[in-house]
Amino acid sequence: MTELIVDSFIIFFVVVDPIGLAPMFAALTPGASPALRRRLALRGVLIAGVILFAFVIVGDALLRALGIGLASFQIAGGVLLFLLAVDMLFVRHSGLRSTTAREQKEAAHRKDISVFPLAIPLIAGPGALTTVLLMVGDQGDNPAVIGATLAVVVLVLGITLVALFLSGRLLRLIGETGANVVSRVLGVVLAALAVQYILDGLQAGLPAF
Repeated sequence: MTELIVDSFIIFFVVVDPIGLAPMFAALTPGASPALRRRLALRGVLIAGVILFAFVIVGDALLRALGIGLASFQIAGGVLLFLLAVDMLFVRHSGLRSTTAREQKEAAHRKDISVFPLAIPLIAGPGALTTVLLMVGDQGDNPAVIGATLAVVVLVLGITLVALFLSGRLLRLIGETGANVVSRVLGVVLAALAVQYILDGLQAGLPAF
């Protein structure tokens, strides 16, 4: 169980990337007071947490209802996470972990960015949702696995909240270049994990592979 928690934490931390998220949050809240930034960060993390908790609890049932096997989802999820890793390696902001140009314009006119784009898609984006479903896998009826996954989500969201609270200081400390370096390193790790997901899916779906 300890190994499961550690592995899940690493994967989910890499996908959410709190260090890389902090500069984005700072850029979305120019001129905001520290108190307002804290309120937006707290609300965004709480909303993202509710969404992720829902996916952890009903994710397995959702896959079964759609008739999707775990092997198929592992392969699809691995491909999706690999594309996310490529974005992180080349510091490109696609719709997988960021917002589109139109979404950025819409967000610029919003006073409350906690729901969009902070909670979705910056925190609980496609990569994070796919990751929690893969973490649960076909053990959605196992309380220990559900509990471990929820604990990992809470821990990573807690780190994310702290990073958002300290976004201004963090950006001044490491700068945008430093944040990009961290994202690139995490991208390499995520690429390897994504390939492992694909291999596991192929082995499960094609026993002779």
